Amino acid sequence: MIKSLAKIAKEISDVSQLASFVAQDDFLQVVNMDPPEGIVKDHPLAPGVKYIPIDKIELMLTKIFQQWYPEVLKTGQLLNSIEVTVRLHYLHPITKQWQFSDGVGAVAIQTDKGKSAADLAAIKSNAIMLALPAAKSFAIKDAAEHIGKVFGRDLNRKDTMAFTPAYATDSVKRNLAAQKKKLLDKAKDKHREDN
Repeated sequence: MIKSLAKIAKEISDVSQLASFVAQDDFLQVVNMDPPEGIVKDHPLAPGVKYIPIDKIELMLTKIFQQWYPEVLKTGQLLNSIEVTVRLHYLHPITKQWQFSDGVGAVAIQTDKGKSAADLAAIKSNAIMLALPAAKSFAIKDAAEHIGKVFGRDLNRKDTMAFTPAYATDSVKRNLAAQKKKLLDKAKDKHREDN
């Protein structure tokens, strides 16, 4: 009796593991969809370049993950720019584990017209105040893009491949449902025999 129950438990565990792979594939399909057209904008400073504004990225992070936060790993000056490195932490909705994605961003330091950022006297008084949060926003967006296409990963790429699930196919889902039913029936029959 104990051996047969252990065998059924092992089979249920195997089916549960496959079910978690299917759920993960379903999640990956969501984050690898094209972003909603209404949120994709033409970049005002770079003709032909598409982007998603940071407020839309943050809203999608909240809708998909509910719990997330950016951790600033590094700030600094890189040539004539302010740079920020961010670690974007998020609670994965399927695994219920905290994961992260890193991103970088940089924004040029504003100076008086025709002056170099190396000339400290030419740097505008609010240049750092404006550049640092903007660089952080770019870093958050960069980190989010690594999560999936819905965050704008492929907006300006050509010849990209679409995500295709490895586990969440119709045949695997049908097979999984049949395996679950078979195992439940087997467990019920075993329970009846033992009582």
